Formats: sequence, structure tokens, C-alpha cells
Amino acid sequence: MNKLATLCATLLVALVTAVGVRAGPDNVKFPVNYAKGVLYTSVDRPDNKQYRELFITRFAFDEIKAGRPLPSGTVITMVNYKAKLSADGNPEKDANGRFIKTDEIAGIAVMEKRAGWGAEYGPDMRNGEWEYRAFKADGSVNDKADLKPCFTCHLQKVPNQDFVFSLDKLKAAAAK
Repeated sequence: MNKLATLCATLLVALVTAVGVRAGPDNVKFPVNYAKGVLYTSVDRPDNKQYRELFITRFAFDEIKAGRPLPSGTVITMVNYKAKLSADGNPEKDANGRFIKTDEIAGIAVMEKRAGWGAEYGPDMRNGEWEYRAFKADGSVNDKADLKPCFTCHLQKVPNQDFVFSLDKLKAAAAK
């Protein structure tokens, strides 16, 4: 009887552990304090007329600054602003040739890295230990967002950069 109880307890712990790291966007919560992290770059996106700001958690930035890889617990937050448009519908540019952002947030995309995340994905979707989630301007979940393109694009285009498009910009900001 004691062996049976031990076996049941072991199976229960294994089940709880497995459920705790299940793949999916529900793992990623809105990073309320993202702006207290490090704003390391901004990007103009002509294809959707957006000005994007990318933030990273301070401890992850410090790891990059020290020459180490992005650790478990890293959160990268991309705030997508609508660009100011001219009368002809094209983005207006500042004196440096960059889009002028408005105060209107089009959406917020978050990628978060945690040890063990992503193990359930097949090779066509696995982005190391990263998960993605899209939020509305108010921080609520954008449940209409299709996250599969995030996985496939990052997987196809930047697998050797820890699946992070802006890794070079992050390293450059950390080197300053």
C-alpha cells in the first residue's frame, strides 16, 4: 500500500509539473511595469504605418551587457503606435527621417522566455523557450490575434539570434 501511495503521489507531482509548463499564450501575462525596463530601440514599420518601441526587463538587459545570453524570465515588450499620417495617408517623418509616433497605441506584443516553455511544440513552431501574446492598448488580451505567424516568422528568420529580431540592437544598446 505504501508503494502505491508513493507511486500515486509521484504521478500527481509529474502531472502538476507538466501542466505548469504547458505550451500556450496563457503563460504570458501583461507586463504592467514594462516601461520601467529598458527602452532599447524603436523601429519604423512602413508596411503597417507604425512606430514601435521595444522594452526589455532590466535584469535581462544586464545579462546582455555582461555578455551572457538572454536568461529565463526575459520579457520583451513591443508597443506599436500608429504613426502620424500626412494628408496623403503616408507617415510623416521627423528631422531624422523617422516616423512620428502618435499617442494612439495600435497594440502591444510580448515575448517571454521561461525554462521549459515550448517543449510541447513541434519543430515547425518551437522558438526555443519563448512564448508570445498580443494585448490591446489597455493591457487586456487581444484574443483575436493569430500568434502562429509570430512563431513561424521568428523561427524561419532569426533562429540563430535566440529567435529575437532585435538582438543586435539590444547588444548595441547594452554596449553603450
